[in-house]
Amino acid sequence: MASSKVHCVQEMAAACKDVPCCSLDRTSTKRESFTVWMKSLIMQGKGCTVFNEDGEVVYRMDNYDTRRSRKVYLMDLQGRVLFTIIKRKLRFFGRWEGYKSEKYSASGSHNKRTWFRVRKDCSILKKSLHCDVTTFCGKTQRSCYSIEGFTDKLEFNIKNSIGSVLAEVRRKQTTSGVCLGEDVLALVIEPQVDHSLIVALVAVYGSICHRM
Repeated sequence: MASSKVHCVQEMAAACKDVPCCSLDRTSTKRESFTVWMKSLIMQGKGCTVFNEDGEVVYRMDNYDTRRSRKVYLMDLQGRVLFTIIKRKLRFFGRWEGYKSEKYSASGSHNKRTWFRVRKDCSILKKSLHCDVTTFCGKTQRSCYSIEGFTDKLEFNIKNSIGSVLAEVRRKQTTSGVCLGEDVLALVIEPQVDHSLIVALVAVYGSICHRM
């Protein structure tokens, strides 16, 4: 996205009804690039907004509360909740769970289907950050992804079980090579990879880095 479109984001936040929205294709046959703006479209909200290469909003995430909230919602532009991401309180390491359900209660009174689980490496001495991702298909679970980055940067890779990079997040640069603000990121997703899962993992990483 050119710098002019990034400036337009600030105008979108004030009038999100004027932001164009495209259909949500969960996968693609080609590599796709997105811009992640670590700001919410909701005034006083905490979250981030994801744009495609045409500058259209495809996803947004909010917790409607404050940073470090235990619950984050992955939504489309109209506010329809696609997935709910919950941070579990554990003593020595973090764990996040994603549910394919709009309704969730801590007592488990609502039906919910686990979509993925992220477990952060419990080491507190390393500057690098590693997380294991378990995905669920019905009653079957597979540990087939990992998140690898650094504790002090919002730059990381998402890899499969054999170490191939499925998605990467880096600081956004203009076409002339100028880095934009730390809250503007470039997300590249490889072909045949679930976009919504990758965006949800971006939200988890933002939570780990205390940016959500």
